[in-house]
Amino acid sequence: MSSESTGELVEHQVGRLTGDAFRQAASKRVTLLGMSGVGKTRLSNALGDQEWFHYSVDYRIGTRYLNEPILDNIKREAMRVPFLRKLLLTDSIYISNNITFDNLKPLSTFLGMLGDPENDGLALSEFKRRQALHLDAEIRATLDVSDFINKAVGIYGYPHFLNDASGSFCEMDDESVFQAVARDTVIIYIEASPEDEQMLIKRAVESPKPLYYREDFLDEALSSYMTEKSVEYVAQVDPNDFVAWVFPHLFKARLPRYKRIADTYGYTVPARRALAVSSPEEFVELVAEAIDAAPARK
Repeated sequence: MSSESTGELVEHQVGRLTGDAFRQAASKRVTLLGMSGVGKTRLSNALGDQEWFHYSVDYRIGTRYLNEPILDNIKREAMRVPFLRKLLLTDSIYISNNITFDNLKPLSTFLGMLGDPENDGLALSEFKRRQALHLDAEIRATLDVSDFINKAVGIYGYPHFLNDASGSFCEMDDESVFQAVARDTVIIYIEASPEDEQMLIKRAVESPKPLYYREDFLDEALSSYMTEKSVEYVAQVDPNDFVAWVFPHLFKARLPRYKRIADTYGYTVPARRALAVSSPEEFVELVAEAIDAAPARK
């Protein structure tokens, strides 16, 4: 990291970074925050692949820190099929993790859903074990940002760096992680409008997907769900119904957490404004405007 770029980041940390300074910086480093589906990946794609190095925390989690648990889970399922069991035991086939930036299915499948095993649900203890593994992996993958900034320049020659953070970034509850990301990058929170919120909630309810939950949030939400649905045991919980029920609560719980991070360490842009970005130049202007619009930090 050059002394020039370090100085720019220090100015950002104490609240003195200006839009013009960001526009003129020879090496721009940005972290995008926000709920999954709010447009972070689409915005990343608008930058192209010529000058901006794209770092996906979810991809890093799936290919580096949870790769072995993901494969173990797949092999465990495959061993239940007699035909595949014979092939695996004789090393006649191998199983690999084909996760990509655009296809995180292996990661979400490993994370799984809570509830009835007859509907592919996980027992509470196993679900929490996987949640804990994901939290540890997310912290590690997020802290890798600094190393990848250096790799992006030193190995690949990319002048600019974009960190596409996980949708559960705000759930880490580790101030040192937030500080590390703010030290190395300009944090941009993509804030959903009320209309966006309803769209994201509707999408999640119609097509439930595995999610990460803070343990205290999970315990409280699960208790409320079981009471409301008159469910006595976790094994009776319908996995898809629980995710559809809990997502609006999770969404509302995450909003103030993201807002606090943005107010403390970064800047905020409306999701609809981010949606209009279609080029690297427009992205730089989006970030610069967000910096200038933010109140000065003390």
